[in-house]
Amino acid sequence: MILTGHEIKKQVRRGRIVIEPFNEANIQPNSYDFHLSKYIKFYTDEILDPKVKNKVKEIVIPEEGLLLKPDELYLGMVEETIGSEYYVPILRGRSSTGRLGLFVHITADLIDIGSINNWTLMLHSVVPVKVYAGMKIGQVTFWVPEGKIELYNGKYQGSLKPMESQSFKDYKD
Repeated sequence: MILTGHEIKKQVRRGRIVIEPFNEANIQPNSYDFHLSKYIKFYTDEILDPKVKNKVKEIVIPEEGLLLKPDELYLGMVEETIGSEYYVPILRGRSSTGRLGLFVHITADLIDIGSINNWTLMLHSVVPVKVYAGMKIGQVTFWVPEGKIELYNGKYQGSLKPMESQSFKDYKD
């Protein structure tokens, strides 16, 4: 079952959903709009290997925006801290963003219950598109879980900047 916008607001007030900072103007009928932070990372290695820590470069989006090139992967971040120990968040691109040819996540739209972070976005554009720090870029929905809840406590917990792949940790002895 998905929470309505009214219920999201109610659960934020009860402390069962974390959205910081919270702005009621971002409530939609069954979601909450989130914004792009000012931090962007991109890989500098020509070939990415899941068994090694790949090199990245971090930049701050300039005031005039950042032009994203097609066929490049950019790691952005949600400006707000969002999550819940009671509901399962799912992030999505806004239709306005998608209509510009920008994907805000490549595959990882399901956020584990208990992951309360400034989530990393996997940005990919199909045409050149400019992004700006603070722009509305996506939306989060909250779903009611069924069964025993086990909170997320994985390798991406507590990230404060866009987080590159940590898959190399899966290959350590």
